[in-house]
Amino acid sequence: LPRHARPPLPNDEDGSVLAESRSDTALVAADEEGSAGADGPEDDRPAWDSKLQYVLAQVGFSVGLGNVWRFPYLCHQNGGGAFMLLYVLLLLIIGVPLFFMELAAGQSIRQGSIGVWKHISPRLAGIGYSSCMVCFFVALYYNVIIAWSLFYMGNSFQYPLPWEQCPVDMISNQTVKECASSSPTSYFWFRKALDISDSIDQSGEFNPIMTGCLLAAWALVCLAMIKGIKSSAKVMYFSSVFPYAVLICFLIRGAMLDGAVEGIKYMFYPKLEIWGEVQVWRQAATQVFFALGLGYGSVIAYSSYNPVHNNCHRDAIMVSGINFMTSVLASLVVFVVLGFRAKNIALDCSSEHWWPWFNISDPKSVTLQDYREWYSHYGTLLGSNITDCDLEREMSKGVEGTGLAFIAFTEAMALFPASPFWSTLFFLMLLNLGLSTMFGTMQGILTPLMDNFRVLGRHKTMLTVCSCILGFFIGLLFTQRSGNYFVTMFDDYSATLPLIIVVVFETFSVAWIYGADRFLDDVEVMLHWRPPVIYCYLWKYVCLLGMVGLLAASLLRMVFKRPTYTAWNHTTGSETSLEYPGWALVMLSMLIIVASLPVPIGYLLSFLRGGRSLPVEEGEIEPPRERYSKCNSAEPEPNNHHSPLDEDRNRPRSTFLPLGAEHYRLLPQQEEGEEEEDTGL
Repeated sequence: LPRHARPPLPNDEDGSVLAESRSDTALVAADEEGSAGADGPEDDRPAWDSKLQYVLAQVGFSVGLGNVWRFPYLCHQNGGGAFMLLYVLLLLIIGVPLFFMELAAGQSIRQGSIGVWKHISPRLAGIGYSSCMVCFFVALYYNVIIAWSLFYMGNSFQYPLPWEQCPVDMISNQTVKECASSSPTSYFWFRKALDISDSIDQSGEFNPIMTGCLLAAWALVCLAMIKGIKSSAKVMYFSSVFPYAVLICFLIRGAMLDGAVEGIKYMFYPKLEIWGEVQVWRQAATQVFFALGLGYGSVIAYSSYNPVHNNCHRDAIMVSGINFMTSVLASLVVFVVLGFRAKNIALDCSSEHWWPWFNISDPKSVTLQDYREWYSHYGTLLGSNITDCDLEREMSKGVEGTGLAFIAFTEAMALFPASPFWSTLFFLMLLNLGLSTMFGTMQGILTPLMDNFRVLGRHKTMLTVCSCILGFFIGLLFTQRSGNYFVTMFDDYSATLPLIIVVVFETFSVAWIYGADRFLDDVEVMLHWRPPVIYCYLWKYVCLLGMVGLLAASLLRMVFKRPTYTAWNHTTGSETSLEYPGWALVMLSMLIIVASLPVPIGYLLSFLRGGRSLPVEEGEIEPPRERYSKCNSAEPEPNNHHSPLDEDRNRPRSTFLPLGAEHYRLLPQQEEGEEEEDTGL
């Protein structure tokens, strides 16, 4: 770029960020200082030891428990193969572009979510604070799931497994009524593990065993993150890879089980008519959104430790592809195991109803097909006591979340030969999936705080330890007898709407305020090649409209369908759907408001201060800005007036690449004789 200086940019009457921009003379000075090395918080910024570490960290964060217990359920309920096709479509046109956008922003600015969005659009600096709040809420209940996995893994080292059979009441010498009314796995989960109350109103005392498991879970997270990415990255080598080994082992073992083929057929059989249902599109878009971890700030935090010229476009496609293939692999495992479970239930049903009518020494020798043929001829004549033992009906009973992991899957594994071994493997896999996601979630909290507050940045270890201690004490809410209901509340409401709002504003700020073309110019400087122009149109129209549509659908669903939760009735030994009481509705509303509020507050403060960025508090680091400028062939008009909404968009064409990063230096000047390219909008 030429080194001649232009006159300083005019001071805007409204005090907009236009007045804060440097002249080219200042930019040249910054260029010369930056080549020698600049003072700043990024001089000693940590970096990944290798590209493999970074990829494992991103994959470990994005591939979580939802890939194992949410995606298979959605496929199961929404047309199998047809849902997968819809998921891939939305992944390509919404998921990958937004994932690439977050990777590029974090890698180039080399800040956490707060610094990135404060830099790109000062008026929307609250986006980063909202991301931190959502990460904090998610970390609170996500570690409880890790605690549950620890509890089950500890109980897997015994034979027979404690959830294989119902316990016997020592007084009456009969099977415990609650267990007899449900199943051994349901009884163990609700009574032995959670000791759950009948509703969210009945809080009850703390569960001491689960409290201890929660303490152990937070201790694991704290020890793994105590040295930042230097320590957590080493844990990632195991926590990110081990789940794949377990899934492959389960797939090979499950493929040998009776009923595996029926399970896979049920999974892949396409029902294309579901494409006409709005609800299915909403669920597919939500799954794409959460599978990639968009909006949390963790993707930005991890990419900020990359060299500036790392090929983040390739990373976006690679991580998204690995994420999808992991979901497919997990679905195969779930369906072969559930197929085995369903066939065993159907065979038990047929032998139970067949033997009273025929003198057969071994009722289990009767095939399911023989029983169904007999039932089709004589079932209606024998009354309602005889049922049709339908395999597909058993397969259609969809289970997700904790119901899949801690009830259905444990029931199936109890039927495996060497069941304690397989149970230990399974819950160790859940533990590692949870931990790798938890590391990314905590990084989404700690990195922005350390980047933007100098005091916290100087005491990284203390910040990590204090955050984990605070998380444990607030997490005690989830270890009381009604704790599972609060986990459901946080899972359903603390993240969904706030994250969608965050991503809507992220997309708007990049595509329309900062400028999609301008963003691609900056990415071109960073990567040394220009990504396809289709990203401009995807960010400006497809992604933005898609996220706004998802936000509208989620809001309408919440307004027209009163929030409910699934409670356990110990008298009947069954689950029932209950409406949240008034105080709980206030609580879940506050979760949504508190997580979303920083965005409008940040905008209002910026507006009241005449377009300037949020005030820099004591100890807070103002992120470096306007260090590198692409020259426009046209001089700025001195008398231009800008509306407040256009101030950010009309700033000079400057990239957001900061100086002083240990892996970055400015591009060399153009060779003599080269024409200066006009990149003006």
